[in-house]
Amino acid sequence: RDGGTGATAYAQAVGLYLTFVLDRCADYYTALGRWQSRNQQLSNLFGRQAIPMVWDHPEANPFSGKGGSFDNLSEWTIQSLPNLGQWDGGESVQADASGAQTLSSAKIVSTDPPYYDNIGYADLSDFFYVWLRRSLKPVFPELFATVAVPKAEELVATPYRHGSKERAEAFFLNGMSKAVRRLAEQAHPGFPTTIYYAFKQSETRGDTGTASTGWETFLDAAIRSGFAITGTWPMRTELSHRMIGMGSNALASSIILACRRCPADAPLASRREFLAALRAELPPALRLLQSGNIAPVDLAQAAIGPGMAVYTRYAKVLRASGEPLSVREALALINEVLDEVLAEQEGELDPPTRWALAWFEQHGFGDAPYGEAETLSKAKNTTVAGLVQTGLAAAAGGRVRLLRPEELPADWDPQAAAPLTAWAAVHHLVRRHAGGQDQNAAAALLRRLGGTADAARELAYRLYTTCERAKRPADAFPYNALVQSWGDLKAKALDPGVGRVAGRLIP
Repeated sequence: RDGGTGATAYAQAVGLYLTFVLDRCADYYTALGRWQSRNQQLSNLFGRQAIPMVWDHPEANPFSGKGGSFDNLSEWTIQSLPNLGQWDGGESVQADASGAQTLSSAKIVSTDPPYYDNIGYADLSDFFYVWLRRSLKPVFPELFATVAVPKAEELVATPYRHGSKERAEAFFLNGMSKAVRRLAEQAHPGFPTTIYYAFKQSETRGDTGTASTGWETFLDAAIRSGFAITGTWPMRTELSHRMIGMGSNALASSIILACRRCPADAPLASRREFLAALRAELPPALRLLQSGNIAPVDLAQAAIGPGMAVYTRYAKVLRASGEPLSVREALALINEVLDEVLAEQEGELDPPTRWALAWFEQHGFGDAPYGEAETLSKAKNTTVAGLVQTGLAAAAGGRVRLLRPEELPADWDPQAAAPLTAWAAVHHLVRRHAGGQDQNAAAALLRRLGGTADAARELAYRLYTTCERAKRPADAFPYNALVQSWGDLKAKALDPGVGRVAGRLIP
Protein backbone atom coordinates (compact mmCIF):
# COMPACT_ATOMS: atom_id res chain seq x y z
CA ARG A 1 0.00 0.00 0.00
CA ASP A 2 2.84 2.40 0.88
CA GLY A 3 5.14 1.46 -1.99
CA GLY A 4 7.23 -1.03 -0.04
CA THR A 5 9.46 -3.57 -1.81
CA GLY A 6 10.66 -5.81 1.03
CA ALA A 7 9.53 -9.19 2.31
CA THR A 8 6.49 -7.78 4.10
CA ALA A 9 5.30 -5.95 0.99
CA TYR A 10 5.79 -9.12 -1.08
CA ALA A 11 3.79 -11.18 1.41
CA GLN A 12 1.00 -8.61 1.43
CA ALA A 13 0.86 -8.69 -2.39
CA VAL A 14 0.61 -12.50 -2.40
CA GLY A 15 -2.08 -12.28 0.30
CA LEU A 16 -4.02 -9.80 -1.84
CA TYR A 17 -4.22 -12.21 -4.77
CA LEU A 18 -5.01 -15.16 -2.52
CA THR A 19 -7.92 -13.13 -1.14
CA PHE A 20 -9.18 -12.69 -4.70
CA VAL A 21 -9.16 -16.48 -4.97
CA LEU A 22 -11.06 -16.68 -1.67
CA ASP A 23 -13.75 -14.39 -3.11
CA ARG A 24 -14.03 -16.64 -6.16
CA CYS A 25 -14.40 -19.60 -3.81
CA ALA A 26 -17.23 -17.83 -1.95
CA ASP A 27 -19.00 -17.33 -5.29
CA TYR A 28 -18.87 -21.11 -5.90
CA TYR A 29 -19.22 -22.53 -2.37
CA THR A 30 -22.43 -20.69 -1.45
CA ALA A 31 -25.64 -22.62 -0.82
CA LEU A 32 -27.14 -20.59 -3.71
CA GLY A 33 -24.78 -22.02 -6.31
CA ARG A 34 -26.14 -23.62 -9.49
CA TRP A 35 -25.76 -26.94 -11.27
CA GLN A 36 -25.52 -26.92 -15.07
CA SER A 37 -27.27 -30.11 -16.09
CA ARG A 38 -26.41 -29.77 -19.78
CA ASN A 39 -22.68 -30.29 -19.13
CA GLN A 40 -22.80 -31.75 -15.59
CA GLN A 41 -20.81 -28.88 -14.13
CA LEU A 42 -20.80 -26.69 -11.05
CA SER A 43 -21.63 -23.05 -11.69
CA ASN A 44 -21.17 -19.95 -9.54
CA LEU A 45 -23.87 -17.88 -7.87
CA PHE A 46 -23.60 -14.72 -9.95
CA GLY A 47 -24.83 -15.61 -13.43
CA ARG A 48 -26.45 -12.16 -13.43
CA GLN A 49 -26.38 -9.03 -11.25
CA ALA A 50 -28.76 -10.51 -8.70
CA ILE A 51 -28.95 -13.29 -6.11
CA PRO A 52 -31.66 -15.70 -7.31
CA MET A 53 -33.59 -18.31 -5.37
CA VAL A 54 -32.53 -21.92 -6.00
CA TRP A 55 -34.32 -25.03 -4.78
CA ASP A 56 -31.20 -27.14 -4.39
CA HIS A 57 -27.48 -26.59 -4.83
CA PRO A 58 -24.33 -28.54 -5.68
CA GLU A 59 -21.56 -28.89 -3.13
CA ALA A 60 -18.04 -28.29 -4.45
CA ASN A 61 -15.04 -30.25 -3.24
CA PRO A 62 -12.26 -27.66 -2.76
CA PHE A 63 -9.58 -30.38 -3.01
CA SER A 64 -10.86 -32.26 -6.08
CA GLY A 65 -8.77 -30.46 -8.70
CA LYS A 66 -11.92 -30.22 -10.83
CA GLY A 67 -14.21 -27.31 -11.64
CA GLY A 68 -14.91 -25.22 -8.54
CA SER A 69 -11.90 -26.54 -6.64
CA PHE A 70 -9.37 -24.24 -4.98
CA ASP A 71 -6.72 -25.23 -7.56
CA ASN A 72 -9.08 -24.50 -10.45
CA LEU A 73 -10.16 -21.11 -9.11
CA SER A 74 -6.56 -20.18 -8.25
CA GLU A 75 -5.54 -20.89 -11.84
CA TRP A 76 -8.11 -18.41 -13.17
CA THR A 77 -6.64 -15.68 -10.97
CA ILE A 78 -3.04 -16.61 -11.87
CA GLN A 79 -3.83 -16.41 -15.60
CA SER A 80 -4.91 -12.77 -15.21
CA LEU A 81 -1.71 -11.58 -13.52
CA PRO A 82 0.62 -11.45 -16.58
CA ASN A 83 -1.77 -8.99 -18.23
CA LEU A 84 -1.55 -6.47 -15.38
CA GLY A 85 1.92 -5.27 -16.39
CA GLN A 86 1.02 -4.52 -20.02
CA TRP A 87 -0.67 -1.18 -19.30
CA ASP A 88 1.61 1.83 -19.42
CA GLY A 89 0.58 5.10 -17.80
CA GLY A 90 -2.85 4.03 -16.64
CA GLU A 91 -4.17 5.17 -13.28
CA SER A 92 -7.22 4.13 -11.29
CA VAL A 93 -8.78 6.52 -8.78
CA GLN A 94 -11.81 6.03 -6.57
CA ALA A 95 -13.78 9.28 -6.20
CA ASP A 96 -17.27 10.74 -6.19
CA ALA A 97 -18.09 11.58 -9.82
CA SER A 98 -20.46 14.36 -8.73
CA GLY A 99 -17.98 15.90 -6.27
CA ALA A 100 -16.17 19.19 -6.63
CA GLN A 101 -12.66 17.80 -7.16
CA THR A 102 -11.10 17.89 -10.62
CA LEU A 103 -9.46 14.59 -11.50
CA SER A 104 -8.21 15.75 -14.89
CA SER A 105 -8.87 18.30 -17.57
CA ALA A 106 -8.90 18.29 -21.39
CA LYS A 107 -9.25 14.51 -21.43
CA ILE A 108 -11.21 12.23 -23.74
CA VAL A 109 -14.08 10.85 -21.67
CA SER A 110 -15.79 7.52 -22.31
CA THR A 111 -17.98 6.25 -19.48
CA ASP A 112 -20.63 3.71 -18.56
CA PRO A 113 -22.94 5.36 -15.98
CA PRO A 114 -25.36 3.67 -13.55
CA TYR A 115 -28.59 2.43 -15.15
CA TYR A 116 -31.19 4.17 -12.99
CA ASP A 117 -32.58 1.33 -10.82
CA ASN A 118 -31.44 -1.71 -12.79
CA ILE A 119 -28.58 -2.90 -10.59
CA GLY A 120 -27.74 -2.23 -6.94
CA TYR A 121 -24.01 -2.76 -7.11
CA ALA A 122 -23.36 -1.66 -3.51
CA ASP A 123 -25.81 -4.22 -2.12
CA LEU A 124 -24.32 -6.99 -4.26
CA SER A 125 -20.77 -5.97 -3.31
CA ASP A 126 -21.42 -6.86 0.33
CA PHE A 127 -21.31 -10.54 -0.66
CA PHE A 128 -17.61 -10.18 -1.56
CA TYR A 129 -16.65 -7.27 0.69
CA VAL A 130 -17.10 -9.15 3.96
CA TRP A 131 -14.52 -11.78 2.92
CA LEU A 132 -12.08 -9.21 1.59
CA ARG A 133 -12.37 -7.21 4.81
CA ARG A 134 -11.60 -10.19 7.06
CA SER A 135 -8.34 -10.80 5.23
CA LEU A 136 -7.19 -7.36 4.07
CA LYS A 137 -8.27 -4.86 6.74
CA PRO A 138 -4.81 -4.89 8.41
CA VAL A 139 -3.21 -4.12 5.01
CA PHE A 140 -5.73 -1.53 3.75
CA PRO A 141 -7.36 -0.12 6.92
CA GLU A 142 -8.84 2.99 5.19
CA LEU A 143 -10.35 0.96 2.36
CA PHE A 144 -12.04 -1.49 4.74
CA ALA A 145 -12.94 0.94 7.54
CA THR A 146 -16.70 0.30 7.29
CA VAL A 147 -18.44 -2.95 8.28
CA ALA A 148 -20.28 -3.07 4.94
CA VAL A 149 -20.02 -1.30 1.59
CA PRO A 150 -21.04 2.40 1.79
CA LYS A 151 -24.39 2.87 0.05
CA ALA A 152 -25.77 6.35 0.70
CA GLU A 153 -23.79 7.96 -2.11
CA GLU A 154 -24.44 5.26 -4.73
CA LEU A 155 -26.06 6.94 -7.74
CA VAL A 156 -29.03 4.62 -8.27
CA ALA A 157 -32.75 5.27 -7.90
CA THR A 158 -33.49 2.82 -5.09
CA PRO A 159 -36.86 3.65 -3.43
CA TYR A 160 -36.19 1.83 -0.13
CA ARG A 161 -33.18 4.05 0.55
CA HIS A 162 -35.03 7.32 -0.06
CA GLY A 163 -38.53 6.58 1.18
CA SER A 164 -40.40 6.74 -2.14
CA LYS A 165 -40.02 6.27 -5.87
CA GLU A 166 -40.32 10.03 -6.47
CA ARG A 167 -37.52 10.91 -4.01
CA ALA A 168 -35.31 8.18 -5.44
CA GLU A 169 -35.85 9.56 -8.95
CA ALA A 170 -35.04 13.11 -7.77
CA PHE A 171 -31.84 11.84 -6.08
CA PHE A 172 -30.74 10.11 -9.28
CA LEU A 173 -31.55 13.12 -11.47
CA ASN A 174 -29.72 15.60 -9.24
CA GLY A 175 -26.69 13.36 -8.78
CA MET A 176 -26.45 12.43 -12.44
CA SER A 177 -26.78 16.12 -13.45
CA LYS A 178 -23.83 17.01 -11.20
CA ALA A 179 -21.75 14.07 -12.46
CA VAL A 180 -22.39 14.75 -16.15
CA ARG A 181 -21.74 18.47 -15.62
CA ARG A 182 -18.35 17.57 -14.16
CA LEU A 183 -17.67 15.41 -17.21
CA ALA A 184 -18.60 18.27 -19.52
CA GLU A 185 -16.29 20.66 -17.69
CA GLN A 186 -13.33 18.26 -17.76
CA ALA A 187 -13.78 16.84 -21.28
CA HIS A 188 -11.51 17.87 -24.15
CA PRO A 189 -13.36 20.37 -26.37
CA GLY A 190 -12.01 18.80 -29.54
CA PHE A 191 -13.49 15.35 -28.91
CA PRO A 192 -16.98 14.09 -28.08
CA THR A 193 -17.78 12.54 -24.73
CA THR A 194 -19.07 9.02 -25.30
CA ILE A 195 -21.53 7.51 -22.86
CA TYR A 196 -22.58 3.85 -22.94
CA TYR A 197 -26.17 3.20 -21.99
CA ALA A 198 -28.24 0.00 -22.16
CA PHE A 199 -31.64 0.53 -20.59
CA LYS A 200 -34.60 -1.17 -22.25
CA GLN A 201 -37.68 0.95 -22.93
CA SER A 202 -40.56 -0.81 -21.26
CA GLU A 203 -43.11 1.71 -20.00
CA THR A 204 -46.29 2.85 -21.69
CA ARG A 205 -48.45 5.62 -20.30
CA GLY A 206 -51.76 6.57 -21.84
CA ASP A 207 -51.11 10.31 -21.70
CA THR A 208 -47.58 10.40 -23.10
CA GLY A 209 -47.15 7.17 -25.08
CA THR A 210 -44.20 4.81 -24.78
CA ALA A 211 -41.09 6.06 -22.98
CA SER A 212 -38.79 4.98 -20.17
CA THR A 213 -38.13 6.59 -16.80
CA GLY A 214 -34.53 5.32 -16.89
CA TRP A 215 -33.82 6.87 -20.28
CA GLU A 216 -35.83 10.00 -19.51
CA THR A 217 -34.01 10.72 -16.27
CA PHE A 218 -30.57 10.04 -17.71
CA LEU A 219 -31.13 12.16 -20.84
CA ASP A 220 -32.68 14.94 -18.77
CA ALA A 221 -29.55 14.99 -16.62
CA ALA A 222 -27.26 15.11 -19.68
CA ILE A 223 -29.24 17.97 -21.25
CA ARG A 224 -29.33 19.94 -18.00
CA SER A 225 -25.56 19.65 -17.90
CA GLY A 226 -25.24 21.42 -21.25
CA PHE A 227 -24.70 18.39 -23.49
CA ALA A 228 -26.21 17.90 -26.93
CA ILE A 229 -26.30 14.43 -28.53
CA THR A 230 -24.54 14.51 -31.89
CA GLY A 231 -24.45 10.83 -32.79
CA THR A 232 -25.20 7.33 -31.69
CA TRP A 233 -23.69 3.90 -32.32
CA PRO A 234 -25.05 0.54 -31.21
CA MET A 235 -22.23 -1.70 -30.01
CA ARG A 236 -22.62 -5.44 -29.48
CA THR A 237 -21.40 -5.61 -25.87
CA GLU A 238 -23.39 -8.53 -24.43
CA LEU A 239 -22.51 -12.23 -24.64
CA SER A 240 -25.25 -14.32 -26.22
CA HIS A 241 -24.66 -17.11 -23.69
CA ARG A 242 -24.90 -14.92 -20.59
CA MET A 243 -27.57 -16.22 -18.25
CA ILE A 244 -30.03 -13.33 -18.70
CA GLY A 245 -29.77 -13.59 -22.50
CA MET A 246 -30.40 -17.32 -22.86
CA GLY A 247 -33.86 -17.99 -24.26
CA SER A 248 -35.01 -14.41 -23.72
CA ASN A 249 -35.32 -11.09 -25.54
CA ALA A 250 -32.59 -9.41 -23.48
CA LEU A 251 -30.72 -6.43 -24.88
CA ALA A 252 -27.80 -7.47 -27.07
CA SER A 253 -26.16 -4.06 -27.42
CA SER A 254 -25.20 -0.95 -25.58
CA ILE A 255 -25.98 2.37 -27.18
CA ILE A 256 -23.04 4.77 -27.30
CA LEU A 257 -24.20 8.38 -27.18
CA ALA A 258 -21.73 10.91 -28.57
CA CYS A 259 -22.19 14.20 -26.71
CA ARG A 260 -20.75 17.67 -27.17
CA ARG A 261 -21.39 20.95 -25.43
CA CYS A 262 -24.62 22.52 -26.72
CA PRO A 263 -23.83 25.72 -28.69
CA ALA A 264 -24.66 28.93 -26.86
CA ASP A 265 -26.56 30.21 -29.90
CA ALA A 266 -28.76 27.10 -30.36
CA PRO A 267 -32.18 28.13 -31.77
CA LEU A 268 -35.67 27.56 -30.40
CA ALA A 269 -38.11 25.27 -32.22
CA SER A 270 -41.81 24.56 -32.08
CA ARG A 271 -43.20 21.08 -31.47
CA ARG A 272 -44.33 21.02 -35.11
CA GLU A 273 -40.81 21.84 -36.35
CA PHE A 274 -39.33 19.16 -34.09
CA LEU A 275 -41.79 16.54 -35.34
CA ALA A 276 -41.15 17.49 -38.98
CA ALA A 277 -37.39 17.16 -38.47
CA LEU A 278 -37.91 13.77 -36.79
CA ARG A 279 -39.97 12.49 -39.72
CA ALA A 280 -37.32 13.67 -42.17
CA GLU A 281 -34.21 12.39 -40.36
CA LEU A 282 -35.28 9.33 -38.37
CA PRO A 283 -36.29 7.03 -41.30
CA PRO A 284 -32.84 7.01 -43.01
CA ALA A 285 -31.16 6.61 -39.61
CA LEU A 286 -33.35 3.61 -38.79
CA ARG A 287 -32.74 2.01 -42.19
CA LEU A 288 -29.02 2.38 -41.58
CA LEU A 289 -29.40 0.65 -38.22
CA GLN A 290 -31.44 -2.15 -39.80
CA SER A 291 -28.87 -2.59 -42.57
CA GLY A 292 -26.33 -3.27 -39.84
CA ASN A 293 -28.57 -6.06 -38.49
CA ILE A 294 -29.09 -4.46 -35.12
CA ALA A 295 -31.16 -6.82 -32.98
CA PRO A 296 -34.88 -5.94 -32.99
CA VAL A 297 -34.82 -5.86 -29.18
CA ASP A 298 -32.30 -3.00 -29.44
CA LEU A 299 -34.03 -1.00 -32.19
CA ALA A 300 -36.23 1.16 -29.95
CA GLN A 301 -33.37 2.26 -27.72
CA ALA A 302 -31.04 2.73 -30.73
CA ALA A 303 -33.63 5.08 -32.26
CA ILE A 304 -33.32 7.31 -29.21
CA GLY A 305 -29.90 8.48 -30.40
CA PRO A 306 -30.83 10.08 -33.76
CA GLY A 307 -34.14 11.24 -32.28
CA MET A 308 -32.49 13.02 -29.35
CA ALA A 309 -29.86 14.44 -31.72
CA VAL A 310 -32.74 16.38 -33.29
CA TYR A 311 -34.20 17.35 -29.91
CA THR A 312 -30.91 18.58 -28.41
CA ARG A 313 -29.85 20.68 -31.40
CA TYR A 314 -32.38 23.22 -30.15
CA ALA A 315 -32.05 25.28 -26.99
CA LYS A 316 -35.70 24.38 -26.31
CA VAL A 317 -38.61 22.77 -28.11
CA LEU A 318 -41.79 24.67 -27.28
CA ARG A 319 -45.38 23.46 -27.26
CA ALA A 320 -48.13 25.69 -28.69
CA SER A 321 -48.73 27.01 -25.16
CA GLY A 322 -45.13 28.24 -24.98
CA GLU A 323 -44.09 25.63 -22.38
CA PRO A 324 -40.99 23.50 -23.08
CA LEU A 325 -41.49 19.99 -24.45
CA SER A 326 -40.22 17.55 -21.80
CA VAL A 327 -37.74 14.75 -22.48
CA ARG A 328 -40.50 12.20 -21.78
CA GLU A 329 -42.72 13.79 -24.44
CA ALA A 330 -39.79 13.85 -26.87
CA LEU A 331 -39.12 10.14 -26.27
CA ALA A 332 -42.82 9.38 -26.86
CA LEU A 333 -42.69 11.27 -30.19
CA ILE A 334 -39.53 9.40 -31.21
CA ASN A 335 -41.28 6.08 -30.55
CA GLU A 336 -44.33 7.31 -32.45
CA VAL A 337 -42.22 8.12 -35.52
CA LEU A 338 -40.46 4.74 -35.16
CA ASP A 339 -43.87 3.04 -35.39
CA GLU A 340 -44.69 5.15 -38.47
CA VAL A 341 -41.47 4.09 -40.20
CA LEU A 342 -42.14 0.42 -39.52
CA ALA A 343 -45.72 0.84 -40.74
CA GLU A 344 -44.51 2.49 -43.97
CA GLN A 345 -42.33 -0.53 -44.64
CA GLU A 346 -45.52 -2.60 -44.52
CA GLY A 347 -46.77 -0.84 -47.66
CA GLU A 348 -43.93 -2.40 -49.65
CA LEU A 349 -44.98 -5.96 -48.70
CA ASP A 350 -46.99 -8.38 -50.84
CA PRO A 351 -50.78 -8.67 -50.17
CA PRO A 352 -50.71 -12.10 -48.43
CA THR A 353 -48.00 -10.84 -46.05
CA ARG A 354 -49.97 -7.67 -45.29
CA TRP A 355 -53.00 -9.83 -44.44
CA ALA A 356 -50.90 -12.14 -42.26
CA LEU A 357 -49.33 -9.18 -40.46
CA ALA A 358 -52.70 -7.58 -39.71
CA TRP A 359 -54.08 -10.95 -38.53
CA PHE A 360 -51.01 -11.56 -36.39
CA GLU A 361 -51.38 -8.18 -34.69
CA GLN A 362 -54.92 -9.10 -33.65
CA HIS A 363 -54.74 -12.84 -32.98
CA GLY A 364 -51.11 -13.98 -33.03
CA PHE A 365 -51.06 -17.67 -33.97
CA GLY A 366 -54.52 -18.18 -32.45
CA ASP A 367 -57.67 -18.83 -34.47
CA ALA A 368 -60.68 -16.60 -35.17
CA PRO A 369 -63.92 -16.82 -37.21
CA TYR A 370 -63.68 -17.42 -40.95
CA GLY A 371 -65.86 -14.40 -41.67
CA GLU A 372 -63.38 -12.07 -39.97
CA ALA A 373 -60.54 -13.54 -42.03
CA GLU A 374 -62.53 -13.16 -45.27
CA THR A 375 -63.35 -9.52 -44.52
CA LEU A 376 -59.70 -8.74 -43.84
CA SER A 377 -58.60 -10.56 -47.01
CA LYS A 378 -60.78 -8.30 -49.15
CA ALA A 379 -59.19 -5.23 -47.58
CA LYS A 380 -55.73 -6.64 -48.33
CA ASN A 381 -56.54 -7.70 -51.93
CA THR A 382 -56.22 -11.44 -51.34
CA THR A 383 -58.44 -14.42 -50.45
CA VAL A 384 -58.53 -16.92 -47.59
CA ALA A 385 -58.44 -19.79 -50.08
CA GLY A 386 -55.30 -18.34 -51.64
CA LEU A 387 -53.70 -17.91 -48.22
CA VAL A 388 -54.38 -21.56 -47.39
CA GLN A 389 -53.07 -22.66 -50.77
CA THR A 390 -49.81 -20.74 -50.37
CA GLY A 391 -49.24 -22.33 -46.96
CA LEU A 392 -49.67 -19.25 -44.77
CA ALA A 393 -52.86 -20.25 -42.99
CA ALA A 394 -55.12 -23.15 -42.10
CA ALA A 395 -58.94 -23.08 -42.26
CA ALA A 396 -61.21 -25.67 -40.67
CA GLY A 397 -64.55 -25.75 -38.83
CA GLY A 398 -65.29 -22.12 -39.61
CA ARG A 399 -62.04 -20.94 -38.01
CA VAL A 400 -58.82 -19.59 -39.52
CA ARG A 401 -55.33 -19.38 -38.05
CA LEU A 402 -51.77 -18.71 -39.15
CA LEU A 403 -49.43 -21.69 -39.36
CA ARG A 404 -46.61 -21.73 -36.83
CA PRO A 405 -43.03 -22.14 -38.14
CA GLU A 406 -42.79 -25.72 -36.83
CA GLU A 407 -45.89 -26.65 -38.86
CA LEU A 408 -44.33 -25.60 -42.17
CA PRO A 409 -43.02 -28.25 -44.61
CA ALA A 410 -39.32 -29.10 -44.32
CA ASP A 411 -38.83 -29.37 -48.10
CA TRP A 412 -40.18 -25.90 -49.00
CA ASP A 413 -38.50 -24.45 -52.09
CA PRO A 414 -38.81 -20.65 -52.46
CA GLN A 415 -38.08 -20.81 -56.17
CA ALA A 416 -41.09 -23.05 -56.71
CA ALA A 417 -43.45 -21.05 -54.48
CA ALA A 418 -46.16 -19.09 -56.25
CA PRO A 419 -46.38 -16.46 -55.04
CA LEU A 420 -43.23 -16.08 -52.95
CA THR A 421 -44.21 -14.05 -49.88
CA ALA A 422 -42.12 -12.27 -47.28
CA TRP A 423 -44.20 -13.94 -44.56
CA ALA A 424 -43.32 -17.42 -45.80
CA ALA A 425 -39.66 -16.43 -46.18
CA VAL A 426 -39.40 -15.21 -42.57
CA HIS A 427 -41.10 -18.21 -41.02
CA HIS A 428 -39.25 -20.81 -43.06
CA LEU A 429 -36.02 -19.06 -42.04
CA VAL A 430 -37.18 -19.15 -38.41
CA ARG A 431 -37.98 -22.85 -38.75
CA ARG A 432 -34.54 -23.68 -40.15
CA HIS A 433 -32.67 -21.29 -37.90
CA ALA A 434 -34.17 -23.04 -34.85
CA GLY A 435 -32.79 -20.51 -32.38
CA GLY A 436 -29.30 -20.58 -33.90
CA GLN A 437 -28.81 -24.36 -33.83
CA ASP A 438 -28.95 -24.98 -37.59
CA GLN A 439 -27.35 -22.01 -39.34
CA ASN A 440 -26.21 -23.93 -42.43
CA ALA A 441 -29.78 -24.85 -43.38
CA ALA A 442 -30.98 -21.29 -42.78
CA ALA A 443 -28.05 -19.87 -44.77
CA ALA A 444 -28.81 -22.18 -47.70
CA LEU A 445 -32.41 -20.94 -47.72
CA LEU A 446 -31.31 -17.31 -47.42
CA ARG A 447 -29.18 -17.70 -50.54
CA ARG A 448 -32.15 -19.03 -52.52
CA LEU A 449 -34.47 -16.24 -51.39
CA GLY A 450 -32.66 -13.60 -53.46
CA GLY A 451 -34.18 -10.12 -53.20
CA THR A 452 -37.01 -11.34 -50.95
CA ALA A 453 -34.48 -11.68 -48.12
CA ASP A 454 -34.36 -7.91 -47.49
CA ALA A 455 -38.15 -7.74 -47.18
CA ALA A 456 -38.02 -10.73 -44.83
CA ARG A 457 -35.54 -9.00 -42.55
CA GLU A 458 -37.64 -5.81 -42.38
CA LEU A 459 -40.70 -7.94 -41.61
CA ALA A 460 -38.84 -9.66 -38.76
CA TYR A 461 -38.28 -6.24 -37.15
CA ARG A 462 -41.99 -5.43 -37.45
CA LEU A 463 -43.04 -8.81 -36.07
CA TYR A 464 -40.74 -8.46 -33.08
CA THR A 465 -42.15 -5.01 -32.28
CA THR A 466 -45.71 -6.34 -32.62
CA CYS A 467 -45.00 -9.21 -30.21
CA GLU A 468 -43.28 -6.97 -27.69
CA ARG A 469 -46.16 -4.46 -27.62
CA ALA A 470 -48.66 -7.31 -27.26
CA LYS A 471 -46.65 -8.86 -24.37
CA ARG A 472 -45.90 -12.08 -26.29
CA PRO A 473 -42.19 -12.65 -25.54
CA ALA A 474 -42.22 -16.32 -26.59
CA ASP A 475 -43.43 -15.36 -30.08
CA ALA A 476 -40.94 -12.46 -30.24
CA PHE A 477 -37.84 -14.49 -29.40
CA PRO A 478 -37.29 -16.30 -32.75
CA TYR A 479 -37.55 -13.04 -34.76
CA ASN A 480 -34.97 -11.36 -32.54
CA ALA A 481 -32.66 -14.38 -32.74
CA LEU A 482 -32.98 -14.53 -36.54
CA VAL A 483 -32.01 -10.89 -37.10
CA GLN A 484 -29.15 -11.13 -34.61
CA SER A 485 -27.73 -14.00 -36.70
CA TRP A 486 -28.43 -12.34 -40.06
CA GLY A 487 -24.83 -11.22 -40.65
CA ASP A 488 -23.49 -14.72 -39.99
CA LEU A 489 -26.18 -16.25 -42.20
CA LYS A 490 -25.29 -13.92 -45.10
CA ALA A 491 -21.62 -14.78 -44.74
CA LYS A 492 -22.41 -18.51 -44.75
CA ALA A 493 -24.74 -18.06 -47.72
CA LEU A 494 -21.75 -16.92 -49.80
CA ASP A 495 -19.97 -20.23 -49.15
CA PRO A 496 -20.66 -22.59 -52.10
CA GLY A 497 -20.35 -25.61 -49.79
CA VAL A 498 -23.16 -24.53 -47.50
CA GLY A 499 -26.44 -26.23 -48.29
CA ARG A 500 -24.94 -29.43 -49.76
CA VAL A 501 -24.98 -32.81 -48.07
CA ALA A 502 -23.03 -35.58 -49.86
CA GLY A 503 -23.20 -33.57 -53.11
CA ARG A 504 -26.96 -33.04 -52.88
CA LEU A 505 -28.38 -29.50 -52.69
CA ILE A 506 -30.68 -28.86 -49.74
CA PRO A 507 -33.81 -27.20 -51.17
